[in-house]
Amino acid sequence: MINEIDSETLRKRLEEGDDVLLVDIRTTAEVAQGAIPNALLMPMHLIPLRMRELPDDRELVLYCRSGARSYQACSYMMQQGFDRVWNLRGGIIAWARHGYPIKVPEG
Repeated sequence: MINEIDSETLRKRLEEGDDVLLVDIRTTAEVAQGAIPNALLMPMHLIPLRMRELPDDRELVLYCRSGARSYQACSYMMQQGFDRVWNLRGGIIAWARHGYPIKVPEG
């Protein structure tokens, strides 16, 4: 079973200072359109190569555009022994619909 979190709950936890690491698994082209502030960029295709760089002592919230790819990535990471991974239900689309902050890279 994949852990999921909705935008409202995630926003509240971030505001309360919970030690949650956001991981944006979208492509760099997608991220150029905007990202949730303070998220770590780790494109989905690099997760098998780089997931050992992720802390195992923090909760990880993975997100993509709609929540579908991040759901799959959470499933994969759980199979690899990560048990504190969460999927952002609805992805950045749901986050943006609530009017929560999106950072557009400069350049």
